[in-house]
Amino acid sequence: MANKFGNLFTITTFGESHGPAIGGVIDGCPAGIELDFEAIQNELDRRKPGQSKIVTQRKEPDTVEFMAGIFEGKTTGASIGFRIVNTNQKSKDYSHIKDQYRPSHADYTYSQKYGHRDYKGGGRTSARETANWVVGGAVAKQAIPEIKINAFTSSVGNIHLDTPYQELDFSLIESNIARCPDAKKAEEMIDYISEIKKQGDTVGGVVTCVIQNVPVGLGEPIFDKLHAQLGKAMLSINAVKGFEFGSGFEGAAMTGSQHNDIFNADGSTKTNYSGGIQGGISNGMDIYFKVAFKPVATVIQEQETIDKDGNIVKMMGKGRHDPCVVPRAIPIVEALAAMVIVDNIMLDKARRI
Repeated sequence: MANKFGNLFTITTFGESHGPAIGGVIDGCPAGIELDFEAIQNELDRRKPGQSKIVTQRKEPDTVEFMAGIFEGKTTGASIGFRIVNTNQKSKDYSHIKDQYRPSHADYTYSQKYGHRDYKGGGRTSARETANWVVGGAVAKQAIPEIKINAFTSSVGNIHLDTPYQELDFSLIESNIARCPDAKKAEEMIDYISEIKKQGDTVGGVVTCVIQNVPVGLGEPIFDKLHAQLGKAMLSINAVKGFEFGSGFEGAAMTGSQHNDIFNADGSTKTNYSGGIQGGISNGMDIYFKVAFKPVATVIQEQETIDKDGNIVKMMGKGRHDPCVVPRAIPIVEALAAMVIVDNIMLDKARRI
């Protein structure tokens, strides 16, 4: 399994959803960064389960413990080791899938690939793994305080926030449990997710992310384009089914004369259909992209599936699951974006020596 992410600033993770703990090792973090541990924990609190009525009710404090690489509150340049203890496993909730494969889960593919799988909570395939990424991203954010990264819920089901991000107040993102910076749309989203939950069903949505104050020159031509790295990061998140940056698919309906970003004298552009990246390299404008999340696969409704012997059987989801993963995915998107940006800043500096 590919358990390592990044080139110079890297994170290698371990752990399963229902194991004793999850955790990781962050390598390549520059020395001398004074860490704000409260801010790191706050990022985890934004992702943790049980935080509102529209997310899974698993109760985990998700308290991070740093084991190495930090002295007197500052990074030493050595590997940063951390762990998050699992405290609220209910493994018996998954006994019914020991020999059955949940539709649209990784149960079947893991079994076929490895011949053996941890079925409790999905094991390594569980989205609980993303808590590790949030720790890595929280450290990365503190290495680049001048760069602002804000993600928010821009749609749930057919409820869309169509206001351009430039007109939104990002300080309102955390003002509601939908994490949508528009109070009216947020209320609609919350009501819809609540209704879907009552039906024992789930719904997907879209997260928009904006990265501001990015220096010119990040990203490598050909196979390490900056948007390709961001796309790989976002498509690594559980339940993600789509990624687009800049004008995205809407740009396909425009003409070249409409889509071209005309330069200002200082190198900035009058429009930003390019999404802050041209030729795979950041151009100094805002980087913005969207990430599409499918509905969570576990539904509390009876569905057909197969067992390990190929028999068609009936099953119903059990346990504690998100009716919509989007609100909890906001800090995950930000975390991966931060790690990609830090990694590319370090690569850029290394190549200029």
